[in-house]
Amino acid sequence: MRQYAGYGTAKETNERFKYLLSQGQTGLSVAFDLPTQLGLDSDHPLSKGEVGKVGVPVSTIYDMEEIFKDIPLDKVSTSMTINATANIILAMYILIAKKRGIEEKTLSGTVQNDPLKEFLARGNYIFPPKESIKLSIDIWEYCIKYIPKWYFVSISGYHIREKGANASQEVAFTFANAIEYIENALSRGIDIDKIGERISFFFGAHNNFFEEIAKFRAARKVWARIMKERFKAKNENSMKMRFHTQTCGSTLTYQEPMNNIIRVTLQALSAILGGTQSLHTNSFDEAIGLPSKEAVKIALRTQQIIAYETKIPEYVDPLGGSYLIEKLTKDKEEEIMEIIKDIEQRGGALKCVETGYMKKLIEESAYKYQKDIEKKEEYVVGVNLFKDEETKIPSPCIRISEEIYEERKKFLMEFKEKRNKEEVKKCLEILKEKAIKNENLMPYIKESIEKNLTLGEICEALKEVYGEYKERGF
Repeated sequence: MRQYAGYGTAKETNERFKYLLSQGQTGLSVAFDLPTQLGLDSDHPLSKGEVGKVGVPVSTIYDMEEIFKDIPLDKVSTSMTINATANIILAMYILIAKKRGIEEKTLSGTVQNDPLKEFLARGNYIFPPKESIKLSIDIWEYCIKYIPKWYFVSISGYHIREKGANASQEVAFTFANAIEYIENALSRGIDIDKIGERISFFFGAHNNFFEEIAKFRAARKVWARIMKERFKAKNENSMKMRFHTQTCGSTLTYQEPMNNIIRVTLQALSAILGGTQSLHTNSFDEAIGLPSKEAVKIALRTQQIIAYETKIPEYVDPLGGSYLIEKLTKDKEEEIMEIIKDIEQRGGALKCVETGYMKKLIEESAYKYQKDIEKKEEYVVGVNLFKDEETKIPSPCIRISEEIYEERKKFLMEFKEKRNKEEVKKCLEILKEKAIKNENLMPYIKESIEKNLTLGEICEALKEVYGEYKERGF
């Protein structure tokens, strides 16, 4: 039970984590603010108005220490939704554990580390696609050597679905991206069974109940086939599809927000019946603003009631053998394989990202779905069906103060003043030199953070070598 959280300051996020753990949450999931995801420190001019808004700001190792203050890192599994700056964030996490005397080999958790889907769906990229993949595989290589309990990637269909892809596209595009990453990892000599044992996925659960169950079941079958037949994995564990699911935020409405509790419950149930290992249930007020404490608690309680009162998780694949589910699963399997084949014929995921092909398909699917809602071929209760004109739209419960930008600016100015400037300069030069030589950058990023370089400074140095991706018009 891994609820996604993070907002405001590191201290506020730490308090929310402790609250969730006290209520029975079994794993942490960190949301980082937009500047952090884009490699900008909180004091950067472009960060103004965005600091702490959709996640917690992290510019220095001290921010990371504050987020996890009094949380036992050797006992809690932590997931971090971070991509373009994943190497830096993971390095910070390893180093705060080290400060507490916790060896990195004992750490457990997940780093999303899936840059390709940023180009398709989220837009939080920094470097060009090819260089982004290189940095991603640096983490794979490092974790396999030094952090054996860590899932070094969570390849995400969730954001692809939220952008507007249909169920089959969500899985197919995710697997196409996975194939691209694995090919790159194999080219470095990484063993396929080492990859298979620690690769994980992240999917969304939408409202079409039986379709979603079939989607998850089909995905598990397709992934096993890819690993066994295409990549010749030998170990059965390498063929298992480990996946986290989140109920879909795009399905939630600000009209009659309490209805979202019902939507989330049904979506969560479809993920559980489909075989998910890890789950986030959305809060009912997320279409309005950052989740309130009350809404977060209800979201967690939704999982706990399903887990402990219904006894549903005691049964493996409980709908297996149902004519409907087996037929839908078979259909989904064929659709997913057809889409993957199409992408392969066009040169693979990287090529289809660079040409904009997959992005175009997602946008077409999103447009069709919206038109279907407007034509009432798809129903949304309280929006285009049983609409209550007298319903008042509630205001967000949590508002992030604009003063946080100035506070962070002051903190970073003082932080930078106290450092050894020669050490900082030397670290940046070494980092750029190693990037030019195409070496694994994880050890040098760790060293840079130990010398008190900021996330933004490390990204600026890498931009000098790799360049910065600017989306072209398609």
